[in-house]
Amino acid sequence: QVQLVESGGGLVQAGGSLRLSCAASGDTFSTYAMGWFRQAPGKERDFVAAIRWSGGSTYYADSVKGRFTISRDNAKNTMYLQMNSLKPEDTAVYYCAASNDGYIRVVGGLYDYWGQGTQVTVSS
Repeated sequence: QVQLVESGGGLVQAGGSLRLSCAASGDTFSTYAMGWFRQAPGKERDFVAAIRWSGGSTYYADSVKGRFTISRDNAKNTMYLQMNSLKPEDTAVYYCAASNDGYIRVVGGLYDYWGQGTQVTVSS
């Protein structure tokens, strides 16, 4: 079992930056692949970024590539999402998720554990 808690969301102007954190507790964090997803009001949950258990491989949605950076610190049981050049269309609740097979997944249904989400609002 892994418990995930996101933090770092907030209100920011377009062009600004935020860093989200996902703190994990419970099982061995370093063996899990981790991902970020987001859900805007009235829309489906979308994949944002994922990172392999070792941190050596990452993958991004086209919509955030070049602006967002996913990383992890296994010693701190924490994953991060650095978001730069934010746009109003990035407004959503952001969720972190853990997959116990250790490999990058872009489908939310393949993740085993989820956090409660953190709101990110980008004003124009």
